Amino acid sequence: MNPSPDPRGLPIAVTMGDPAGIGPEIVVKAFRDAPALTRGCFVVGDVATLRRAQALLGDPAGVSIPMASIDHPDEVPRLPPNCLPVLQAIAPPQGVVVGQVGAAAGQAAGNCVVWAARAALAGQVSAIVTAPLHKESLAAAGFTYPGHTELLQAEAAAHLHRPITEVPVRMMLANDEMRTVLVSIHMSLRQAIEAVDFEGVLATIRIAHRALAAALGRPPRIGVAGLNPHAGEGGLFGSEEREIIAPAIAAARAEGIDAHGPYAPDTVFMRARTTPAKAGEFDVVIAMYHDQGLIPVKYLGVEKGVNVTLGLPLVRTSPDHGTAFDIAGTGRADASSLIEAIRMARSLAPDALRGA
Repeated sequence: MNPSPDPRGLPIAVTMGDPAGIGPEIVVKAFRDAPALTRGCFVVGDVATLRRAQALLGDPAGVSIPMASIDHPDEVPRLPPNCLPVLQAIAPPQGVVVGQVGAAAGQAAGNCVVWAARAALAGQVSAIVTAPLHKESLAAAGFTYPGHTELLQAEAAAHLHRPITEVPVRMMLANDEMRTVLVSIHMSLRQAIEAVDFEGVLATIRIAHRALAAALGRPPRIGVAGLNPHAGEGGLFGSEEREIIAPAIAAARAEGIDAHGPYAPDTVFMRARTTPAKAGEFDVVIAMYHDQGLIPVKYLGVEKGVNVTLGLPLVRTSPDHGTAFDIAGTGRADASSLIEAIRMARSLAPDALRGA
């Protein structure tokens, strides 16, 4: 029997993601398969879209759960256990084609994220967990931000009445074996290389240090990857390590941050990996660009990975995979990463409503 959630806590908002992708399906599966964990959570989205996802998945082994339509997050603590609360935060999307890029789907997904972000910034929810959206659909809908991270950064900056440049954020991808934080996020490789500068590397180390010190309860051990093969090999393969990355590490260490490197990118992740046989040398690796950091973590299994946005005045997590248009509408999507994202959000949000 599930105890009642703490009435002093705040619910967690889970956005439904792109309605043309697997987001609605994995949201329904997460609430169905992990009822204790999702107790105290609600979905920001469209009731009809979630009902279609629920009908698609059917009633395996008699574990289908009832859907509850709510008007405000403060209704969540009073709901019965084992239900799927949905807040109709958007106009019902029209013309969505499952498995296809489209402006209607992008508009619905983006508007759900905006609603959830503003609710978190207003103190109505303790954290937000975002199901996948599609960047092309988001752009087709007229959003000028390439993904969740940049959209949330813009919302936070507007809330704080600051220029967006004064609200630096970073992406962390984490699982039970490894964490990595990225200096740059969604940009071309050429732009990402040019974005490796002293201020950016130092800011990334600082953000990772603050976030993980709070999460771990101790200063984190930070390993920093180089940009070039063999971390530049003393300047033979590039000078960024010597001229930019090493000075940023030195500046961080002068501030008392336990940062080391730069290390060869092809070995630092192995050194950081924690396994049952041994603990990793580092709690987190600072990667210089998107694929350098995300490939090793995702290789360990996308079903285990969680994307966390660091530097925001709110808690945001998400699965580490995309909309999977190729299997959308089939019911085959795996909700494991979304379930882990909800678990991570609970651990990072001390004021969240209790689950089990």
